[in-house]
This record gives sequence, C-alpha cells and structure tokens, in this order.
Amino acid sequence: MRQGLAIGDLADRSGLAVSAIRFYETHGIVRPLRNQGGHRRYSGADLRRLSFALIAQRLGFPLAEIARHLAALPADRAPDRQDWQRIATGFRAEIAERIAALQQLSDQLDGCIGCGCLSLDRCTLYNPQDRAARKGIGPRYLMGDRPEDTDG
Repeated sequence: MRQGLAIGDLADRSGLAVSAIRFYETHGIVRPLRNQGGHRRYSGADLRRLSFALIAQRLGFPLAEIARHLAALPADRAPDRQDWQRIATGFRAEIAERIAALQQLSDQLDGCIGCGCLSLDRCTLYNPQDRAARKGIGPRYLMGDRPEDTDG
C-alpha cells in the first residue's frame, strides 16, 4: 500500500460510494495525496478516518464536529495509538455530555407527558407567566434550569 489506495479500492474496502468519499473529502474527513498523474491516493489511515466518521454520524454527531476531532490527527504520518487516544478523550467528553442530556430529557419527559393529558397543573415543566423566559431562550427546564431558579 506504499502507493496508496485508489478511490475505487477505498470504496470497496469502506463500503462507501466513490461520491460519498469525495463528499467526506470536501469536509476534511480524509485528505488524499495525489500521484504523478493527479489521481487521489488514500492511506489505511483514511479508511480508519472514514470508519470513525460513519460511526460518529450514526451517533448523531455532525460532520463539522467529526472533522474538528479528526483535524487533531497528524497530517504528515499515519496516526498512532496515542494520537487516537488523544482525540478519543475529547470525543468521550462530548459523548458523556450527550448521555447526560439525554438522561435528563428521559427523566423529565415522563413528568411532562406521564399524566397522559398534558395538564399544566401536574406537569413538572409547568411555567406560569413564562417565568423560565427570564433565564433565556429555549426549553429552560430541559436545559437544566429548575422552576425555583426562575422565581422572583
């Protein structure tokens, strides 16, 4: 693989269409070299980058975030285990934040719709006179504010 993989070979190995690989290239996920004829040549590291991107996308991460993480990998050599561990640390922190936010949403949803009728007098997201708006835009209680934080 000293000369690298042609885009068709990378497509075969990754299961992606050639057009998808070019799409990922425009987003900085892979950075092929060009041979003397101007053809793209991909490394094994590019296959790992594509695999990482596909998994992260399935978890709901946008391409811009994925590309930001992958940008921390060295461009002049194949990433080693320490390189991947470094970006994994940052990515784990973001995953943990998402898990916490999803758990909070899950915990509060049953209070909001658990009564079955959406009656405001029984809803844990109850917000008389839109007191939560004093804290800013968005679903304040789902974002971490509590009704007692908006009193006053």
